[in-house]
Amino acid sequence: MKTVLVASSKGGVGKTTIATHLAAHAALAGESTVLVDADPQHSSTRWAERRAGLDSAVLPIDGSARHRKVLAAIPEGTTRLVIDAAAGAMADDLDAYLEAADAIVVPVLPSALDIDATVGFLNTLARHARVRRGNTRVGLVANRLRPWTNASQQALDLLAQWPYPVVAQLRDSQAYVMLVGLGRSLFDYHSAQVREHQDDWTPLLKWLKK
Repeated sequence: MKTVLVASSKGGVGKTTIATHLAAHAALAGESTVLVDADPQHSSTRWAERRAGLDSAVLPIDGSARHRKVLAAIPEGTTRLVIDAAAGAMADDLDAYLEAADAIVVPVLPSALDIDATVGFLNTLARHARVRRGNTRVGLVANRLRPWTNASQQALDLLAQWPYPVVAQLRDSQAYVMLVGLGRSLFDYHSAQVREHQDDWTPLLKWLKK
């Protein structure tokens, strides 16, 4: 079972958008996919419930219990597990999820305040044994970028100096808000209008396959 943890100590950075899109992509590829929703707002759960009637449905599991109990509840035969961690959680708060994760995806917004707020979280990750040994990879996702602005370019320059790679650059779009509300993802559509947005995800999906 491939396990991806989407986590950040900063709220409002797009964890649910990324977690639901990764879950949808896996389910559309035919994988038996489970989405653990550890965020108190339970947005991922509502997204999965709206998707329940599709062939590419994703099973939501409440992640508010002790992590080991949550992981023990994952059905046999699950091939892809995506965990939407609680906002504000540091590495010490993620215990068993970090032990289970093959990769950790950390969304970062292109502002100095958001970048500064993420540094402490990344420092706690760096001290975790699995991350230190390279058993669990960490990738940054620069989210809600406006590529034509100096602020976004400066943020990317700053992130490039960090020890973890930027594995995707996702442009700012209201489409994501609408899609989460519908229980859908960009990957559910094939029109030219969404193709560029889908292309933004290609580097992240390739990185997760390594």
